[in-house]
Parts: sequence; structure tokens; C-alpha cells
Amino acid sequence: MAVRISRAKQRIRKSGARFEATADDDVEERISAVMRVPYLIFNEGYTATAGRSLTRTDLTAEAIRLTRLLHELVPEHVESTGLLALMLLTDSRRASRSTPDGDLIPLAQQDRSRWDHAMIAEGTELARSAWREGSIGAYRLQAAIAALHATAPTPAHTDWQQIAALYLALEHVEPAGPVMLSRIVAVAHAYGTRPALELLDRLDQEHGLLQHPLTRQRAHAIRAHLLDTAGDAADARTDFLAAAELTQNETEIRYLSQRERRRPSDTTKPR
Repeated sequence: MAVRISRAKQRIRKSGARFEATADDDVEERISAVMRVPYLIFNEGYTATAGRSLTRTDLTAEAIRLTRLLHELVPEHVESTGLLALMLLTDSRRASRSTPDGDLIPLAQQDRSRWDHAMIAEGTELARSAWREGSIGAYRLQAAIAALHATAPTPAHTDWQQIAALYLALEHVEPAGPVMLSRIVAVAHAYGTRPALELLDRLDQEHGLLQHPLTRQRAHAIRAHLLDTAGDAADARTDFLAAAELTQNETEIRYLSQRERRRPSDTTKPR
């Protein structure tokens, strides 16, 4: 990478190219491209692709720092405000996501008193301020969803129907596999396991969620939880094993393997 950067600098120097903003530049497109970088950094830090730890706080902290900087430079850009709100609201749960031994704790079982309520307050206010202006984009929709999770005093108070509706709106804005999978989870909580399984089957037929490299691990994990909740322990174990084999994060592997070894009666809703 260092060699490539050095060669690129040499080519720029030789060509005499200059980086200048002109009146014809598409600023919105540039800002959107910039936002994508910390968003991806944050996602990798929040649930690491591989390794012993569930999270990488160095990445989440850097993503938040960069997004704060962007927000300070273009405070009028409401999608960057939504992105900052999303990160703060999501990262507020970090301390409660795993045990001292490093085992994963599903959202419904987390100790909400350990959530960072200062981050929740800041993120909620940012989400509200961003929501009031202009057409709603992907980051503001995700921030609204994160706010509903973060401000629910107990799992039972979570407005899953509204979350499912917001994910449907997000799917129209950004029709990506991960968004579809999140909507399936919300539907399971809001309307029951069977509607969620039917939705998963339909979306898998249309978009190949169980085969696509970007979605197959989580798709198997979600289907495993749904089947487990429906009482189909045998098929659930198959999907738990498949999901465990498709991740290199040791925390997730332990969690999924433990779920696969549970008795058929030990069922919970999808995380």
C-alpha cells in the first residue's frame, strides 16, 4: 500500500495535477463518498470480522472522531449529522455487549444501566435535529432505528413495529441484503416468527441472502434463531453450525456453537 501511495504521489507531481474545488463540483456526491469510509470503519470495529474480541474500539473511536470532524466542517449537512447520531447511539451499548470472559450478550439480555446514557442523549438530540430537515436518507433512518433501541427502558418497551416500518423505508432507500436481514429480525419481534420466516424465504429466493458472501453468515444465524424459536431444533442446529463456520470472530463462534448445543426448549428471539 505504501508503494502504491508513493507511485500515485509521483504521478500527480509529474502531471502537475491540482486538487481544487470548483463551482461545478458535486459536493453532495463527494460528502456521500467521504461518509461511507467512517461508516464502514465503524461497522468493522463494532463487530470485528475476525479475532478474539467482539469489537475493536480503536476503529469505532476513530470512525466517531472522523464523523465528528465532518459534522463540524459541514454542520448543515443533515445526513452527516444522522451518521454521527447513528454511531453514538450504537456505540453507547458497547460495554454491555459481552461478558468479562468475552462471551456475546444478545440485545434483549443486556444490562441497560451499563449503556452510555450521555452518548444516548447526544445521539438522540442529533437524530431529532437531523430528522426535521429535508428528505430522509439512509443514515438518518438508521439513526432513528438506533434511537428507538437506545431509548427503550426495557426490551418489552421497544417499538418493534415502528422499527420494522423504518427498515422497510430504509430498504426502499438502500435495497441491500443487510438491511433486508435487519427487517426480518424486526418483523420477528413485531409480528411473530412465522411471518419472519416467510419473509426470509421470499427475500432469499429473490436476492440469494443465504448464498451471498456479504449476507450468508448473518442470514444463517437469523434463520437459526427463527427456527429455534419455532421449535424446529434440528434445522436450527444446522443453521447455527453453518453461521459459526462462516465467521472468524471467536466471540460469535462461541455464541453460535453454544446455541447449537442447547436443548430444544431453550429458545429465544433473534438477536
